Amino acid sequence: MVLPRLLKLVIVSMWLGSSFAQKVTQAQPAMWVQEKEAVSLHCSYDTSAGSYGLLWYKQPSSGEMVFLILQNSYSQQNATEGRYSVNLQKASKSIQLVISASQLGDSAVYFCALRDR
Repeated sequence: MVLPRLLKLVIVSMWLGSSFAQKVTQAQPAMWVQEKEAVSLHCSYDTSAGSYGLLWYKQPSSGEMVFLILQNSYSQQNATEGRYSVNLQKASKSIQLVISASQLGDSAVYFCALRDR
């Protein structure tokens, strides 16, 4: 019998310099996910900027920060990059990162970031 391998995902929020009042928050605890499962990571934000971008990064145990995906507020469609996709909900000021078919290499600390345009 083959035991499923588990990935550990941790989420942190940050903001990237701005002249506008803005913040991002992430209340989701660390999670363990089985390999090949889809996983959703949630981030809430608040900004007074009219145009902004929401970015997701991951930092694996090796320490480097890896950019994953960018969603601009003015875009009509949610961004998709390979196995990564986002779901932006402007009304509730939240964004969700979806990782499909998770892999062991997805084990990392994930960062949700907000920048004004």
